[in-house]
Amino acid sequence: TSVRTLAVASHAQRYCGVDVLMHLTCTGLTREQLAHYLNQAKTCGVRNILALRGDPPACRGKGSWTVGDVSGGECDRAIDLVRLIRELHGQYFGIAVAGHPEGHPASVNEKEEM
Repeated sequence: TSVRTLAVASHAQRYCGVDVLMHLTCTGLTREQLAHYLNQAKTCGVRNILALRGDPPACRGKGSWTVGDVSGGECDRAIDLVRLIRELHGQYFGIAVAGHPEGHPASVNEKEEM
């Protein structure tokens, strides 16, 4: 789905002339894969990223995250993805995130969440 997301975002950016907010999830992806997708997005002129943890991997047979779960990639949480984007690209990308006002289901406690 990352390839399709980039294709749609790139097309909208280049041919429709609209600013896009490309969704990027980090579940199950290595740092190198994430860097590759970010480099491609930059090459296509995408300037905005919605940094998400993503859904639990289907291969784990779960429908939702549970306490203590990690993503299976090199970025366990969306904040790790945000840090990676800033490390690799500085302020080039505008970054948006989603939140869980009631706390994320995989968080052990509120202190960890913050």
